[in-house]
Amino acid sequence: MKKVFTILCLTVIATFAIQSSSKAQSYKNAIGGRFGAANGVTFKTSLGENKMLDLIANFRSNNNYNYFRVTALYEVYKPISGARGLNWYYGGGGSIGTVKYKPYNSSDLYLSLDGVLGLDYKFADAPINLSLDWKPAIQLAPDTDFDASGVGLSLRFTF
Repeated sequence: MKKVFTILCLTVIATFAIQSSSKAQSYKNAIGGRFGAANGVTFKTSLGENKMLDLIANFRSNNNYNYFRVTALYEVYKPISGARGLNWYYGGGGSIGTVKYKPYNSSDLYLSLDGVLGLDYKFADAPINLSLDWKPAIQLAPDTDFDASGVGLSLRFTF
């Protein structure tokens, strides 16, 4: 029974190794962390050709407030010639979440329209993806404001 289990495990590992080497410069899905002005979790999935959907759940906290928000971004990817695995991308979407104001112990709805501009690199020999981007937002609720502090570095596992 142990031999059958071992052979089955080795077969599964070999299958994944063959698939990942044949898709060395592209990925369909990726999950990982986003670090910057707000930290959180990011999941990217392909929408076909050169388009992806990026879902981000993040949080930010300081002495005056906490917020949690979920962002969905539609992104268009363009390869950078001469730099295998490196793309630049742009896109837009929106965020929804909550804001808690610490001094007043009150909460409110957070709503914004978001843009994104960045660089994306997929390592050829590893299931790792790095993205560095700027994600400005036009805040619609609870107040109208422009937030240009959305610089982030994402590290993801691709599959």
